[in-house]
Amino acid sequence: MLRLKWKNKQVKQVNLIAHSSPKSPITERYRLIRTNIHLSSGDKEIRSIVVTSAEPSDGKTTTAANLAIVLAQQGEQVLLVDADLRKPSVHYAFNVNNIHGLTSVLTKRISLDKAISNTHVPNLDILTSGPIPHNPSELLDSKSMELLMEELKGMFEYVVFDTPPVLAVTDPQIMANKSDGVVIVISSGKTSREGAVKAKELLEKAKAQLLGVVVNEVKSKAEYYQYG
Repeated sequence: MLRLKWKNKQVKQVNLIAHSSPKSPITERYRLIRTNIHLSSGDKEIRSIVVTSAEPSDGKTTTAANLAIVLAQQGEQVLLVDADLRKPSVHYAFNVNNIHGLTSVLTKRISLDKAISNTHVPNLDILTSGPIPHNPSELLDSKSMELLMEELKGMFEYVVFDTPPVLAVTDPQIMANKSDGVVIVISSGKTSREGAVKAKELLEKAKAQLLGVVVNEVKSKAEYYQYG
């Protein structure tokens, strides 16, 4: 378990601190997540990573974006995919339009290379969600999505998927089952213990490989981390 201390609980927007402040203590926590993902993989290569949360507003998109950034800072090509087809926010974080994206590719309205956007972060590209569909779960559970995930792994060293909260919809379970591993984000003082346990159980039922849990909004007078 990794605990992150945030100074301002009122800030809701995605903070790309790993890029803006690469030497900050918080960025070092994200690097610790990266390191532990490498260590937890064992003999299995971790290339596709799903990031979800137990509940809404737990900080999953911030975690997904900053994890993608620290992976890219290793000099390897990384893609951040907004697979939250209900309330997407990756395009806001990187200040790009969301006219086309993941849903556009899955419905064959645009080619993959045209849907992927470059970012101001070296080695990091993004695939926004695209237009919100009426059938998000069906799209994510389609053969087209499975083939797309394999294609992306052939194009990038790492693919990070931002997905909805696991207690809200089935989308994260679908994606976790198709990926190499999943990271759960919970918010200290907000996410209930029961909710966190239930989220873990749902992902385990989906036969997902749980890589770890990130706990943010930790109140502490001292800077510290704990991983387990």
